Amino acid sequence: MGKVTPLVKAKVVKKRTKSFERHQYQNFARLGRSSWRKSKGIDSRVRRRFKGTIPQPSIGYGSDKTTRNILPNGFLKFVVHNPKELEMLLMHNRKYCAEIAHSVSSKTRKAIVERAEQLHVKVTNSGAKLLREESA
Repeated sequence: MGKVTPLVKAKVVKKRTKSFERHQYQNFARLGRSSWRKSKGIDSRVRRRFKGTIPQPSIGYGSDKTTRNILPNGFLKFVVHNPKELEMLLMHNRKYCAEIAHSVSSKTRKAIVERAEQLHVKVTNSGAKLLREESA
């Protein structure tokens, strides 16, 4: 079997791709544009949602339930810590892809990548923390 592809690659539609701006961030160099915080002032125009103020995050900006958490490659992510955990993806290898956890050693990573090839499971970060083999 060749490359593993998702069973259905749904088109993911985001309602908003821009990050929300923090109120009055432009007045302070130390505030980042995208470090959004809720306005809490008693007289705040933004908190009271007056016309013409910056938009605030709300539940209406949420993603469609069917395409939520889908990676750009069309799979859902499943974090794996050891080769045995890959067995759970055996019947779901067209819907989920494995991602090796951050704290896994390079020795275990090699074992996970090998087992994933046998089970035809896609691993998103298969090359991470692996030393390049010296060509002799």
